[in-house]
Amino acid sequence: MPPPGRTGGRRPEPTPPLGMRERLGALSNVPPFLRAIWKTSRTLTLSNLFLRLLRALLPVITLYVGKLIIDEVTHLIASGIRHESPATWITSGDLNHLWALLGLEFALAVASDLLGRLVSLVDSLLSELYANNTSVELMEHAASLDLEDFEDADLQDRLDRARRQVAGRSGLLSQLFGQAQDMVTIVSFAVGLAVYAPWLIVLLLVALVPAFLGEMHFNARSYAVSYEWTPERRELDYLRMVGASTQTAKEVKSFGLNHFLITRYRQLSLAMYAANRKIAVHRAAWGGLFTTIGTLGYYAAYALIAWRTVRGDFTIGDLTFLSASFRRLRTLLESLLTGFSQLAGQALYLDDLFSFFRIQPEILSPADPRPFPEPIREGFRFEDVGFKYPGAERWAVRHLSFTLRAGEVLALVGENGAGKTTIVKLLSRLYDPDEGQILLDGHPLSEYNLDELRSHIGVIFQDFVRYYLRAGENIAVGRIEARDDEERIRDAAERSLADAVIERLPKGYDQMLGKLFKGGVDLSGGEWQKIAIARAYMRAAPLLVLDEPTAALDARSEYGVFQRFKDLSHGKTAVIISHRFSTVRMADRILVLGHGKVMEVGSHDELLAQGGHYAELFELQAAGYR
Repeated sequence: MPPPGRTGGRRPEPTPPLGMRERLGALSNVPPFLRAIWKTSRTLTLSNLFLRLLRALLPVITLYVGKLIIDEVTHLIASGIRHESPATWITSGDLNHLWALLGLEFALAVASDLLGRLVSLVDSLLSELYANNTSVELMEHAASLDLEDFEDADLQDRLDRARRQVAGRSGLLSQLFGQAQDMVTIVSFAVGLAVYAPWLIVLLLVALVPAFLGEMHFNARSYAVSYEWTPERRELDYLRMVGASTQTAKEVKSFGLNHFLITRYRQLSLAMYAANRKIAVHRAAWGGLFTTIGTLGYYAAYALIAWRTVRGDFTIGDLTFLSASFRRLRTLLESLLTGFSQLAGQALYLDDLFSFFRIQPEILSPADPRPFPEPIREGFRFEDVGFKYPGAERWAVRHLSFTLRAGEVLALVGENGAGKTTIVKLLSRLYDPDEGQILLDGHPLSEYNLDELRSHIGVIFQDFVRYYLRAGENIAVGRIEARDDEERIRDAAERSLADAVIERLPKGYDQMLGKLFKGGVDLSGGEWQKIAIARAYMRAAPLLVLDEPTAALDARSEYGVFQRFKDLSHGKTAVIISHRFSTVRMADRILVLGHGKVMEVGSHDELLAQGGHYAELFELQAAGYR
C-alpha cells in the first residue's frame, strides 16, 4: 500500500543530491546568517569571539608545557641528582622549575574549563536570542504576505521548513564559532609541527580528504530527503494534532477514527524512517572506511616520529609533543572538514529560511495613498469584477457589477459557491480582482492605504477564530490597540448580547476561554459566535460585514442578533450574509447571487413579487418550517 498522500505503488525517490557547485554555493547563506547574529547582540557576539580565541590557543600552549615538563623530568633523571627524602628535594630548589611548569599546566587546565563554561553560556544566550528575534521576524514577514500565499500548499511547505530552521539552525551559531576556534588551534598546532616535521601535515591532509568529500555527499543527500518529504512531515504534524486534540477528540471518538489515524501515522512515519535509514546506513558504512584510512595515516606518522626519536633527532618531550600534536591536529582537521561539509549542509537548510523571507506580497499600499473618506459618501462599486482563486479552473465571480451604497444594509443571498464570501474578501482587499475594478467613492481600492482600508472594515467570517485568550481580550482583538479600554469592550459585548454569556463565567471578562490552557472554560458554538460578533462592534468601523457568523444560533436567536445589528448599525454601511431569509429580509436591499454573477436585486417584498430565484429559495425554506 502506497504511503498516504502519494499516488502509485512506490514512493518516488527523493531528488538527487545537489551538485558540488550548488552545495558550495549554499555557503552564500552564511554571511546573512552572521549578520543576523551580529544584529541580535553585538556584545554577546564579541564576547563569544574573544573567549573562543583564548580557548583556541590553550591546547597547543598546554601541550607544549607538557613537553617542557617531560624534558625537565628527563633532565633531572639524567643529571644523577639524588635526595634522601621528599623534603630535601623541595628544600634543595632542584624542583623549582618543575613545580613552576606543573603550576602553569594546572592554571591552564582550570582556565580551559572556565573558558569552556563561559563559551557555552554565551552560546546558549546568543542562540536563544537569535531564535526569538528570527521567530519575530518570521511572524512579521508572514503577516505581510497575501491571503493567497497562505492558501497555497507549496508556500505552506516553505513556511513549515522556515519555521523548523528558526530553531533547528540556532545550533549553527555554535558550530560556526567553534570552527573558527578550531581554525586558530589548527594553525597553532601546524606551526609547531612545521618547526619539527612539515611532511606530517601533508600526510594528514591526504588521509582526511576522502572523509571530507564523503560527508559533503551524505549531507546533501540528507537535505534532499528532508526537502522532498516536507508535505508528509506536515501531514504527520496534522495527524498528531487531530489524533490528540481537544478540538477533535469528540468527533474522533464518536466516529471511531483513532485506529484509522494511528494506522495512517504509523504507515507514513515508517516510510519516512525507511528513507532516512537508507542514508544513515550508507553514511555509517562509508564513514567507517574513511575513519580507518585516517587511523592508518596517524599510526604511520607515529611510527616515523618514534623512529626519528630513537635515531636521536627528537627528545622524549619532542616525541610526546609531536605525537600528541599530530593526534590532536588529525582530530581537529577531521572535525573541521566534517564540520565544513556539515556547514555546507546546514547552509542548504538556511536557504529554506532565507528563501521564505524573499517571498514578497503582491497586494500592497501605493506610494502616495489616498486618505480614506470619512464619512463614506458614495459607497463601494463593483465594475465588471472577475476573480479566480489561484490554481482554480472555475471563476469564483465574473462580470460582477453592483453598488454597495453608503449607509445601507445589503444582504448577499445565494447557494454555496455562489461567490458571497469571495465578495467580502475582495471588498477587504484580501484579494485583488483579476478583471474589472472595485471603487470606493469613485476611486479604486488600490489607491488607498491597505492597513487604513482594512482598519475601516469590520469583518466577522463564518469560520471566525476562537482565540484561547481571556474573554475581554477575545473581544478586544476587533480593535487590539484599544484592548485596555474596558468601557469599549463592555459596550461591544452588550451590543452583541455577549455580555450575558460573560457574566456567567467565573472570572467574567478575565476568564480564560478554551480548554488549551489550565483553568480555561469552553463555550458553546452560539456563545462563541456572540463573542466573535462583539469584535465587529469593538472595531467601530464605518463598514461592517457579517459573513454567516451566526450559523450555530437557532433561528430566533439569530433574528434577535441581526435585528439588534440593524438598529445599532444605523448610519453605517453593512453587509449581511445568511441562509435564513427571516434574517436577510430586514436588509435594505438583497443581492441574489448565482454562479458568481448577480441574478436579482431588490428588497424582500420586491424579490418575492418578481417570482424569480429568490422567491423559489424562500418558498423552499419556508416549506421546511410548515
